[in-house]
Amino acid sequence: MAAIAFSDIVPAPKALLHDHLDGGLRPATIVDLAERVGHPLPTTDPVALGEWFVEAADSGSLERYLETFAHTVAVMQTPEGLHRVAKECALDLAADGVVYAEVRYAPEQHLERGLSLDEVVETVNAGFAEGAAEAAALGTPIRIGVLLTAMRHAARSQEIAELSVRYRDAGVVGFDIAGAEAGFPPTRHLDAFEYLQRENFHFTIHAGEAFGLPSIWQAIQWCGADRLGHGVRLVDDITGTLAGGDVVLGRLSAYVRDKRIPLELCPSSNVQTGAAASIAEHPIGLLHDMRFRVTVNTDNRLMSGTSMSREMALLSEAFGWGWAELQWLTINAMKSAFIPYDERLAIINEIIKPGYGKLLG
Repeated sequence: MAAIAFSDIVPAPKALLHDHLDGGLRPATIVDLAERVGHPLPTTDPVALGEWFVEAADSGSLERYLETFAHTVAVMQTPEGLHRVAKECALDLAADGVVYAEVRYAPEQHLERGLSLDEVVETVNAGFAEGAAEAAALGTPIRIGVLLTAMRHAARSQEIAELSVRYRDAGVVGFDIAGAEAGFPPTRHLDAFEYLQRENFHFTIHAGEAFGLPSIWQAIQWCGADRLGHGVRLVDDITGTLAGGDVVLGRLSAYVRDKRIPLELCPSSNVQTGAAASIAEHPIGLLHDMRFRVTVNTDNRLMSGTSMSREMALLSEAFGWGWAELQWLTINAMKSAFIPYDERLAIINEIIKPGYGKLLG
C-alpha cells in the first residue's frame, strides 16, 4: 500500500496522550519571551533556533535530550509566558487535526520567578481554555486534558499528586512522573501513587524508554500505572518474529497485552533518545501486529521537529499503514484517555469514526 501523504493526514481527527508542554514551544515565541526575561539563547533567529533544538536533541542520549529543556523552561516562569505557551499549544495541536490531547508539564519547574504551584496550574489552564476557544472559532475544536508531572529525581511527588487531585474538576485529568529513569525508579514515589489510587485518580508513568523491563514492571506491579509512558523497551520481553512465525511473549509483555495497558509510544522521540534504531525498526510495528494497546504520540514537538500528522506519515511510510491502521491507533488513544467514559465514547462515535469513515470510503 502506498504511504498516505502528510497533507492528507493533517485534517484527519487525532488523539494525543503524550505531549510535553515545555517540549512544544514555537521557536519565535522562545526568542520573544527570552528577550523579555533576559535569558540567553544559542541563536535568536527562530528558524535556526528550531534547527538547533532538533540537532541538540538528536544525540541518542536521553540525558542530552533533556538538557534542551533548560531554554524552554526558562521562558515559562511568568504568567505571561505560561499563558502564551499553553494557548499556542492548543492552537497548534488543533491546526494539526488533534481533537483530543492530554498535555503534561511539571509545575515544580515553573516557580523561579515567584509563582506558586496553584498559580502555575491556573495560568496554564487559562491559556489552554483561551487557545481551545480560538481553535473552535476557527473550525478546529479541541478538548485538552492536563497531566501534572512530578520529577522522578526530586522529592515533591506527593505534593504534585495532591495538587493534581485538587484540580481534578478544573482541567487536570491525571498525574505523571518523568525525568531520567536510570537510578530513579518509580518505586521512590510509592506514597504518591498509593495516595492517587485511594483518590480514584488516573496516572501514567514514564517507563521503559531509557531503562528496560524492571522500570516497566515496577511501574505496573508496584505503582499501579494506568498507562506506560513510552514502554518501548517492552519488546525486550518478546522473542522471535512474525515473519518467522515464532513470536513468544514473556510473562511481563503477555500481562501488559492481556490487561490492555496502553503504551504511549513516541516514534521520532524514541529514535532520538536511542530507544529505537529507526522508524522502520521501531517496535511499534511488532506491537501493532501483536495487538497491544498501541498509541502514537509526539512527546516533544519542538525537539523532534514533529507533529501528530508527521508521526502518522512516518509510520504509514515505514509500515505501509493505511487509514484503517491510523483509525485504530486513534481509537486506542481515545479508549485510553483519562476523561470520563461517556466523553471518550462521544469523541469516538461523533468525531473520530465519522472522520475516518469519509477517508476509508
